[in-house]
Amino acid sequence: MIRILAVDDHALFRGGVAALVAHQSDMSLVGEASNGLEAIQKFRALRPDVTLMDLQMPEMNGLDATIAILGEFCEARIIVLTTYTGDVQVMRALKAGARAYLLKNLLYKELVETIRAVHVGKKTLSQEISYQVAEHATDDALNAGEIDVLRLIASGNANKEIAAQLLIPEETVKGRVRSILAKLGAKDRTHAAMIGLKRGVIEF
Repeated sequence: MIRILAVDDHALFRGGVAALVAHQSDMSLVGEASNGLEAIQKFRALRPDVTLMDLQMPEMNGLDATIAILGEFCEARIIVLTTYTGDVQVMRALKAGARAYLLKNLLYKELVETIRAVHVGKKTLSQEISYQVAEHATDDALNAGEIDVLRLIASGNANKEIAAQLLIPEETVKGRVRSILAKLGAKDRTHAAMIGLKRGVIEF
């Protein structure tokens, strides 16, 4: 019997997972959590075989919870379930130790097979996610300073305002903006912000 912990801040979604698991003879939903902090507590108490982890949650997000759980229990097998397709977001989750990354809109189609695969030690990505990762595999990644600038661009700040907030010269900001546009293949600042949000480079 594969013992499963479902972590998501939407009770309706957890209910859908529970209904799906209930129809499987080799699976059992042993616990639920609505945020990352609860997930850590429930994992310690229940030691599930597989954890289904949402990314965007209040109090503590799924990425931080994944890192914390794997920091204590290196054998933990975590599947990220999310609506976000961004390749940067995917790579963060995989680097944190997640064994699989699955889109919620494919839940009923792929979840059961993914749980079984992860339980026996495999790693898996849905086809759409694999395409996103492959498409940007050779792209130059934005560095920390460029990400800071992009985040402030997305919030509607001009170069002068960004320079004041980051305590750097305006010329430095302009240089970072040029680099951001080149690395993301963006036409302008607004386009760069849209790409950054879509790919998970920045988030609100």
